[in-house]
Amino acid sequence: MRTEAWLFTGTAVFFGVTGSLYAVFAQEPAGIAALLVSFLMSGLIAVFLWRQYRRDGRRPEDRGGAEVRSVGGRSAFFPARSYFPVVAAAGCALTGLGVVEGLWLTLIGVGVLLPGVFGFVFQNLGHPE
Repeated sequence: MRTEAWLFTGTAVFFGVTGSLYAVFAQEPAGIAALLVSFLMSGLIAVFLWRQYRRDGRRPEDRGGAEVRSVGGRSAFFPARSYFPVVAAAGCALTGLGVVEGLWLTLIGVGVLLPGVFGFVFQNLGHPE
């Protein structure tokens, strides 16, 4: 996790420096906005990865002598069968197609996507950790 955190931190710094220089020299709003959004997105991922690393420590795959069965720290519970990935994928496809075809299909896609995402988030509430 630490390697990924450093990777995204470096990416965020790159986009931050590049965006600052671009804003000073180019004065072009579309490029400045694109570099700013890239900086913010990579910075968000970097912050998340640093937080996970500090909370859980090194993962088994980060250690050279780890066994396959080693599970360090917390582990997530994934149910054996769930229809929520299919529902969410169908909702994403309909929403994306609706952007091209029309508002009516976008609304249907969002109506299918929301229960899929809701199910992903709340399907493990009854599982004891």
